Amino acid sequence: MTPEEYLEGQVLLIDKPLKWSSFQAVNKLKYLLINKVGLPKKFKIGHAGTLDPLATGLLLICTGKFTKRIAELQGQAKEYTGTFYIGATTPSYDLETEIDQTFPTDHINEDLIHETVKQFLGEIDQKPPIFSAIKKDGVRLYEHARAGESIEIESRKTTIHEFEITRIELPEVDFRVVCSKGTYIRSLAYDFGKAMNSGSHLTVLRRTKIGDYDVKNAIDITLFEESFK
Repeated sequence: MTPEEYLEGQVLLIDKPLKWSSFQAVNKLKYLLINKVGLPKKFKIGHAGTLDPLATGLLLICTGKFTKRIAELQGQAKEYTGTFYIGATTPSYDLETEIDQTFPTDHINEDLIHETVKQFLGEIDQKPPIFSAIKKDGVRLYEHARAGESIEIESRKTTIHEFEITRIELPEVDFRVVCSKGTYIRSLAYDFGKAMNSGSHLTVLRRTKIGDYDVKNAIDITLFEESFK
């Protein structure tokens, strides 16, 4: 594409690699578009929905005039796939932190797992993880967490449109979820384990869709970079 096309506005579908932050991905593309395409240093670019470093998958990156569409794209339903580890929790609800508690799992079977799924369909109350970027009293929650501070987190309304279990090999359970903006899959993992009188944390997460955009049509950042060589 020409510099003019990027400035007029594009939605780039990127398959974010593991351990990259969304900010790093945007910065990498910005560097490439400035140095390989010749865009001005102050051109507009941004992403439509953060992915945690430990998650992979679809990241929508808007350029030029399409940065005005970011709020609209962020509001669309999102689909995720991944894995819950049943029987243990971590403070971050995922693999960012070490296991802090273990729980019994002898009572857990396929019937209980599928019945528990039904509790989370529709509008639910969900508390964001303390290891998240949401601000409380002007400070991001993860900063409170890393300082060892105990704070009260208010629950928020979110909607789970679809929740499907795709594999059960305890202690691992694979899932597919379609949810509204603002849903934390890490919190879903934690609450899911708690609902079964056990514990759970997220070990794998991949975003597969945002609205009609599909990760199948996304490009790896390395391949995007190689396309300029």
